[in-house]
Amino acid sequence: MNLSRVTVEAAYAQLESEGYLRRESGRGSFVAITLPVSAPRPRADRMAHFSQRGHQILATGGCQDVPFPYAFSAGSPDLRAFPHPLWRRLTARVQRTAGPGVMGYGDPLGYLPLRHALADYLALSRGVHCEAEQVIILTSSQQALQLLSLMLIDPGDKIWMEEPGYAGARNAFLAAGARVRGIQVDAEGAIPQAGTAKLMYLTPSHQYPTGVSLSLPRRLAWLDWARRNGSWLIEDDYDSEFHYDDRPASALHGLDNDNRVITLGTFSKSLFPSLRLAWMVVPGPLVAPLGRARSLLDGHSALLPQAVTAEFMQQGHFASHLRLMRQLYHSRRDRLLEQIAQRLTPWLRPFPCPGGLQTTVALRQGDEAKLSLQAEKMGLLLPRLSPLYGDGARQQGWILGFAALTPDEIVAGCDKLVRLLSSGSSPNRR
Repeated sequence: MNLSRVTVEAAYAQLESEGYLRRESGRGSFVAITLPVSAPRPRADRMAHFSQRGHQILATGGCQDVPFPYAFSAGSPDLRAFPHPLWRRLTARVQRTAGPGVMGYGDPLGYLPLRHALADYLALSRGVHCEAEQVIILTSSQQALQLLSLMLIDPGDKIWMEEPGYAGARNAFLAAGARVRGIQVDAEGAIPQAGTAKLMYLTPSHQYPTGVSLSLPRRLAWLDWARRNGSWLIEDDYDSEFHYDDRPASALHGLDNDNRVITLGTFSKSLFPSLRLAWMVVPGPLVAPLGRARSLLDGHSALLPQAVTAEFMQQGHFASHLRLMRQLYHSRRDRLLEQIAQRLTPWLRPFPCPGGLQTTVALRQGDEAKLSLQAEKMGLLLPRLSPLYGDGARQQGWILGFAALTPDEIVAGCDKLVRLLSSGSSPNRR
């Protein structure tokens, strides 16, 4: 049979492990006296019976960022521009100096040096003044929303959020059995409302997906609403690192004198998504309860990535990287807006885009869903705008990511977009 000794030995070892052979040193291999029981015949799959909460979770459709290497994937940083050699050196250094210390179990609240580094960074760049002990390290902002939903929301609670708004937040609240109400957004951000709710979810620095910033009068109004009603404000500090036309306003957290604001953010946009690190700043009385609850979810975030990220921040590399990325993404933002103005205005109306990794455009005419499906066949991803609305009227459009694309890739993507839209209908120049 011309088989190697290694192959034959592997076959015998497999038969022995499955109970078909017994091997005796110096004597040989023999068929086992008692053979293993034959595997049972597979039975037909039965429909699983889920709990009420399980059905609520399934009804949301989940939340997943599909990897897509082409234009116009939204919310994606340019991983080609990341300082990979530096990250490898820091990783090797941490492994060399910390050794087994970053290979075991960790604190559910997070690696303390990283919490200190984040507290320093947030105070300097975002006006968030907190103790390191108030910072909780998580795997994602979505996990932060899930944790808060588990601990703060009862089935039937009224929850408010911006509309249009982040679908991941809506899904987390719906999965907890909440009644979610969309709060309209205008040029100054979410419009303050009369009435009460358990909490309000806001993206005040860079509203997703409209791009507007919450004005100071609106910030003060929402803080007053939270104080009067004993409600929580969840501040998702989305894309706050990337403002191009002016300095970003300080975080809402810095104006809070009543401990009603919970601020969260992620490293997925500022560093890279597979790092799986995010953070949350909470009032002191919530720290220990949220830590215990987090320990039941996944224990803690991986220690090695936390330790490397702490080194990256403490040595000043994080601030340097953000400066470089702001310049890079600023030029790419300008390139995309230029292409839209010169070639796509008959079909698309851009929203304001003072920052972020994507720009939102309204579709003047045509079917958003059908056009998105046609675009996929052309190797073009057009993340849809209308699913970010609740039950009311929905604006059709797309969220066009630019940060991960070179200028040439942006132009090539717009070439395909022009072909797609010009083949579908005559332009509308209103």
